[in-house]
Amino acid sequence: MINKIIGFYAITDDLLKAIGHQDDCRRLMTDAEILTTAFTAALFFHGNQTLARQYLAETGLIPKMLDKSRFCRRLHQLSDLLYDLFHQVGMIIKQSDETSEYLLDSFPVAVCDNIRIRKARLVRRADYRGYIASLKRYFYGIRVQLLSTATGIPVEFVFLPGAANDVRAFGALPLFLPANSQVYADSAYTDYQVEDEIKQADSVEMKVFRKKNYRRKDRGWEHFYKQVKRHRIETVFSDINKLIPKSVHAVTDRGFFLKVSCFIVAFTFDKAFL
Repeated sequence: MINKIIGFYAITDDLLKAIGHQDDCRRLMTDAEILTTAFTAALFFHGNQTLARQYLAETGLIPKMLDKSRFCRRLHQLSDLLYDLFHQVGMIIKQSDETSEYLLDSFPVAVCDNIRIRKARLVRRADYRGYIASLKRYFYGIRVQLLSTATGIPVEFVFLPGAANDVRAFGALPLFLPANSQVYADSAYTDYQVEDEIKQADSVEMKVFRKKNYRRKDRGWEHFYKQVKRHRIETVFSDINKLIPKSVHAVTDRGFFLKVSCFIVAFTFDKAFL
């Protein structure tokens, strides 16, 4: 655990230096230490930043730990920087990936149970009430559209309302991939026009799982290969959901999105480098 925390700090600090980021010399905690604390909370304490702060202070890894209020304010100030770091890491992973195969799918993160929607204070809009077909149940929250490598390392993600169709991911995700890449996705991403546009503009081929009644059909071996590939992304979702508690504690919408982002970024750093 301590080795991974040190690894988080080393990676974060090196990335910040690589993009030319400079800390304010008057601050007790550096930005790398703030982000390391958030990653520690996400990976080891189910997002509980208070426990992470206490652990890092007591072990002497970050002796000048800020109090809860100041830490939260600093972390919110670094939200854009967090996404920039993830983008940089994603670019590094894409450039070093030799397979050029990627997996696209979504998973839900609930703000609250469906029955408690009226009491919810976050994302209070009707389009955040979605449906999970595999579980045959409704939920109130967001869908995380995630693009990962064939080995299960996330490289892009975006948040959409719970009721959003998966096809909307094509307009939300940058899909900035090397030429001749292949993206495997399930049948919910079927949009022939978008598939053709992506292939023509970016030389990226969408390998969407086809059902029997679809106009564009798969051959037998293609059907089997796509099915095998899709199972990998389900494993990634399972590993990320193990980190996320049933109830993500947040006071504001921005805080909720930030916490979920920390889970994904921490998982990516752990999977890619540690």
